[in-house]
Amino acid sequence: MGNIATDTARQIALLQERGMILDLPEEKIKEHLLDIGYYRLGFYWYPFQKNSHHEFEKGTKFSDVIKLYYLDNDLRILLIKYTNRIEINFRTKVIYYVSNNYKDSPTWFADPAIVNKEIIDFLDRNYNHQFIKNNKPIKQHHIKHINDKYAPAWKTLEFLTFGSVFNIFRNIRNKSLKEKIANEFGIVSLDKFYNLFKVIIDIRNSCAHGDVLYDYRRPTGISVIPSIPFNNKDRSSLDSCIRVVSYFLGNISKNRQTDLKDSINELFVSYTDNAALQAIIENKINYNFKVGI
Repeated sequence: MGNIATDTARQIALLQERGMILDLPEEKIKEHLLDIGYYRLGFYWYPFQKNSHHEFEKGTKFSDVIKLYYLDNDLRILLIKYTNRIEINFRTKVIYYVSNNYKDSPTWFADPAIVNKEIIDFLDRNYNHQFIKNNKPIKQHHIKHINDKYAPAWKTLEFLTFGSVFNIFRNIRNKSLKEKIANEFGIVSLDKFYNLFKVIIDIRNSCAHGDVLYDYRRPTGISVIPSIPFNNKDRSSLDSCIRVVSYFLGNISKNRQTDLKDSINELFVSYTDNAALQAIIENKINYNFKVGI
């Protein structure tokens, strides 16, 4: 949009000047521009641009841009749903196994004999008055137990972010205990577990923050294990990330794994009547219509 705000009339004129086919009624186009926003929609008409002057490939339709936006939105909703299931399961396993291994230390996450100093420093910065105030069960715990510096792990870790719980897990000193939890997901190597689980966290965070998904790329490749059937050598694509989500979900519930696969496949197949969208699904997401997830 540049540095000067424009109204919907000028936005529509710009799209037309750059070669977009405005195949929806003008009022509907305005509705989309005021609902989604010209700037955000720019992420979805970007793959249809042919040069740095923002001119569009011949035949680019406004309706296809909107369809891509809703494809992305539907995909985000699905991935939030299933990564949330993985998050809860992982959080529960960490709390259960570590707390039962250190029964005499209910606040083991703050014990320097159990976790690295990095976590102690994190708690000093984040387990503060505001954290206690914002989380009712934590607040009630401290009202009842006024001398406690922290609430027990089964309370505290429920209110930390997914990333924070994962970081606590990584900083547990007891390697065999971490391996036991990783083995619950069928992974022997801790390094591979860290790599694969970071995929779950990053995808979940991207979805939660409303990031664009169709052109999502991992900054580094995804570790290989026999149980994850990547469809080719591209292990940075969204398709590869979805396969990681599917793998972890299958270790929690085969039924939920089937639900995820069916939902993703049905979503992508529903766009096979649109050549432009099918090409983006194949070339950007790296999805193989013959194989599926």
